[in-house]
Amino acid sequence: MYAYVREAWKKPEETGVKKLLWDRMQVWRREGTVVRLEHPTRIDRARSLGFKAKQGIIVVRVKVRRGGRRASRYIRGRRTANMGMRKLTPGKSLQRIGEERASSRYPNMEVLNSYWVGQDGRQKWYEVILVDGHHPVVLSDPRLSWFGNATQRGRAERGKTSAGMKGRGMRTRGRGTEKTRPSIRSNANKGK
Repeated sequence: MYAYVREAWKKPEETGVKKLLWDRMQVWRREGTVVRLEHPTRIDRARSLGFKAKQGIIVVRVKVRRGGRRASRYIRGRRTANMGMRKLTPGKSLQRIGEERASSRYPNMEVLNSYWVGQDGRQKWYEVILVDGHHPVVLSDPRLSWFGNATQRGRAERGKTSAGMKGRGMRTRGRGTEKTRPSIRSNANKGK
């Protein structure tokens, strides 16, 4: 079944997923930034990223505004050409920003992973899988018990999720990546 769902999301125009998304997004636009869900929208993607339908694990949908960041107008004596307002791109991906928002909404839980579910001209929507590392059901699961370790606190904020690792340049190793490990900041301070 998961294979059919995966194929449907790969070709949304042919399978009717695009029409379904169009209807869903009209509802999503009116909702809040972080919305808790009963079930994942993309069950195949959620399962492949570690979701299990058991206590201690929830899924939330996060809305993030697309595009570069916006700055307030430059208010000083003279006006610079572009006032340093445009082309301000964030240092993190929108997916990472979404994960952090979900993490701050549920402080007792940690982000396991996240995936894309839709976008329009103004917003992107991601579904974030959150796990309560101290829940007895999670601790008794051998595949999820590592979430109870103290080292997993603040995963989303420290860039330890899949999207975070990608943004930190951890997907590549060897030549050309000398300045990314252990982190860009600590590498910059090595000579000092």
